[in-house]
This record gives sequence, structure tokens and C-alpha cells, in this order.
Amino acid sequence: MKSLSGKEFATLLEKKGWKLKRVLGSHHVYFKEGNPLRISVPIHGNKSLRIGLLKHFMRISGIKEDEL
Repeated sequence: MKSLSGKEFATLLEKKGWKLKRVLGSHHVYFKEGNPLRISVPIHGNKSLRIGLLKHFMRISGIKEDEL
């Protein structure tokens, strides 16, 4: 699986229709109309997201591995 930084994943979320709701410190909170879930993406420079967290975000957002 390709590794992504928080910044890269946030950009991908925005392309998929997720909107930035607020920024809490180094975490950007995204929401999507009609979806009750929120995604809080840690933005720590260009540090890669851990694989388990990335998979969790992908499941919530509906992003498939080939879209990374």
C-alpha cells in the first residue's frame, strides 16, 4: 500500500467532496454532506500516516487503494 502524508490525504479528501470544517491544532476535521461521520486528519509536516490509520480513513471516506 502506498504511504501518504496527512497533507496528501487531506487533498485527496477534498477532491472526493469532503469539506474542511475546522482546524484543531494540527488536526484538520473534514465532513461530507449526508454522512454523519467526521474525519480528523493529523497534519504533521510531511510525516506519513500510519498504515492502520490510513486504512481506517479510507474505509470511512470510501476511497479505494487504487485511488491513492
